[in-house]
Amino acid sequence: MAILVTGGLGFIGSTLVDWLVEECGETDVVVIDNLCSESSNRQYMRSDVTYHIEDIRNLEVLDFEQTFDVVYHLAALARIQPSFDNPLKYFDIDALGTAKVLDLARKHRSKVVYAGSSSAYGGPFLNPYAFAKYTGEQVCQMYSEVYGLSTAVARFFNVYGPRQPTHGGYATVVGIFERQKQNGEKLTVTGDGTQRRDFTHVDDIVRGLVMLSEGRHNADIYQFGTGINWSINELADLFDGEIEYIPARPGEADITLADLDETKERLGWSPYFDLESYVSSFLESDTSHLRWRRFVRKEARNSA
Repeated sequence: MAILVTGGLGFIGSTLVDWLVEECGETDVVVIDNLCSESSNRQYMRSDVTYHIEDIRNLEVLDFEQTFDVVYHLAALARIQPSFDNPLKYFDIDALGTAKVLDLARKHRSKVVYAGSSSAYGGPFLNPYAFAKYTGEQVCQMYSEVYGLSTAVARFFNVYGPRQPTHGGYATVVGIFERQKQNGEKLTVTGDGTQRRDFTHVDDIVRGLVMLSEGRHNADIYQFGTGINWSINELADLFDGEIEYIPARPGEADITLADLDETKERLGWSPYFDLESYVSSFLESDTSHLRWRRFVRKEARNSA
C-alpha cells in the first residue's frame, strides 16, 4: 500500500511510521511535517521513508508520485494552553488544515484515520484547541457523508512514552515529571493535583491507529485509553518526588476517562501498557520495559 502520514516527525507520528515500516512491512510510506512542533525532530527520519518538510495547508505545492490507500492525519497544533494565545492559528491548522487533508484523500479515494482528542469530552467550547480538533472530526463526517470516504476518528487520552516532549508548552505531564526527576527538581503540579487523567502508552495508540485503517468507517469515533485514571498527585507520588503546587490553568477538564467498550467490541483493541510499570522502570533505569515493548510489537504483528 501507499500510505501518507501527516505530522510523521512528531512524538506519535514518528512512532507510527516506525510501526508501519517495521511491524507492518509497508514499503511506500510518505510523511509531511513542517517541524513546527516541539515534539518534531529530524532525527526521527528514516532512509526508507519519503519526507516532505511542508505545511499541510500547502498540500497543493506537493507533486505526489503515488495515489494513497490510507492517510493517517496526525498533523496539528497540540495542547490546550498555547491555544488561548492564538486561537485563529489553531483553527486554521487543526480545522481548515484538516479539510485540505481530507480533500486530498477525496481525490485519491483514500481511507482516512484522523487523530482526534479526548478534550472533546470536556466540551468543544472549553478552549480553542478542543474546538478546532472537534471541528476536524466534523470535517471527517462531512467527507464521509457527502463523498463516501471511509474516515475513522481516534480520540487519544493523555499519551506518554518514548519521544514524548519534556519541555515547553507542548510537553506532557509524564514527560515533565521525568525531566524534573532526572534534574533533581521539584515536581510541578498545577492546581491542587486532584484532577484525574487517563494515561495511554504511545505504542498502544499507534497499534490502534493501524487497526483503524482496516475495514470501513463512517466518521466513527473510537476511544484509546486504559479505562483507568490517575490524579496528578498520584502520578507525582509514583515519581517519588517533592511536589511544588503552581496555579491552576484555565480550560482544562477535571476528569478524563476512556470508555473502551465500543473500541474493544468493534476493533478487538485493548491496551497492553500500564502507567505504574512504566514509571517504575524509569525510576529504576530498568530496560525491561523495552523488552516488553518488543514483545507487544511481536504479538501485534503475529495477530495481524
